[in-house]
Amino acid sequence: MSTEVVVRTGLTYGASCKLMDVYQPAGASKPLPVVLLWHGRGPDERDVLAPVARAAAELGVVVLVPDWRPDAPDGGLTHLRESVVFARQNLADFGGDPERIALAGWSLGGKAAVAVALNPTAFGNWRPQAVVGIAGAYGSAAPTTGTVPIDDVRLGGGLLPPVPVWLVHGTADPVVDVERSRELRKALEDQGRPVSLHEVATDHAGVIMTEFVPEHGRCLPSTADHAVEAGSRTAHILARAVGITAQHSSSSSSSSSSGRS
Repeated sequence: MSTEVVVRTGLTYGASCKLMDVYQPAGASKPLPVVLLWHGRGPDERDVLAPVARAAAELGVVVLVPDWRPDAPDGGLTHLRESVVFARQNLADFGGDPERIALAGWSLGGKAAVAVALNPTAFGNWRPQAVVGIAGAYGSAAPTTGTVPIDDVRLGGGLLPPVPVWLVHGTADPVVDVERSRELRKALEDQGRPVSLHEVATDHAGVIMTEFVPEHGRCLPSTADHAVEAGSRTAHILARAVGITAQHSSSSSSSSSSGRS
């Protein structure tokens, strides 16, 4: 049975005064794990992630979804940094545990999130408990670090213990080929780092329980079976990344892992 979710919309964060939505499981008796979830390339599209954010919150995760603008002069770096600062400083107000924060993102947001885990110096050496990359590409520079995530892996990553990396990708994704996540998984495995890749039978939008609607120019919630199944799978991976092991079965997904699954 899913948990009731309280949604707080349009909270202002940072000096840039961007907006953030918080999905908070109701009635928790103790601090809950947290996921900070970044949207993709479309500017200020936090609403696109509403279906998967709510689904993750129903599993017992506090989910924070900020707007940010990849078209800003700095590629959105200031907004993303401010969202991390806000999350770390205000989690207690939302029933979150500051010691259990995972960073996650979809599409360009996925690359941005994974880059922070692989090159933490860009965020003042802050490190999330885990990172989740959803339908991301990792072979070009990330807005958070200015470095290429897959290159950061191959350079060795310093002396700090590695952050577990969870990857989710649709096998029918026409925007970012699933091979991009497979390449990162292999690079991490070659370095002996903890990584899992979960492939689901859907497209770029379906992996977050949405579909792209051309007349609106954005992704909107979808009730298609493939999107509901894939988005549910993604929500469960977000929960597992912060230690919640709710059961999820699927005949249309596969996974492989190294170090942690």
